[in-house]
Amino acid sequence: MVEYRIDRRSGVATYVQIVQQTKQALRLGLLEPGDKLPTAREVVEATAINPNTVLKAYRELEREGLVEARRGLGTFVRKSLGAAPADSPLQAELVAWASRARAAGLDRDDVAALFTAVLDEQFKGDTE
Repeated sequence: MVEYRIDRRSGVATYVQIVQQTKQALRLGLLEPGDKLPTAREVVEATAINPNTVLKAYRELEREGLVEARRGLGTFVRKSLGAAPADSPLQAELVAWASRARAAGLDRDDVAALFTAVLDEQFKGDTE
């Protein structure tokens, strides 16, 4: 089951963080079709956010066809997103790279900016 972590200082809306974290779990294979998402009550207890925020995130995921609400049963994953399982050898390489970046004195924002720049360069033209 996914555990949501809310960063109140990120500037990203709370419901969007839930959507993003769910999509990440789907891409990494941590959530698979048929898996049940935590109930709104469980998310509220773990994160101290408004239940309507959780429901808004789940509705967005449902609108995108990723999950489905089943009355009286909960919200379940309908489809997967990714091809990069959490135990991929690429993840180990990224962990090593991130460790080297941190040892070189880069902070989280520096690493994110560098990684985003590389992604933008490698995938330019893919979204056009």
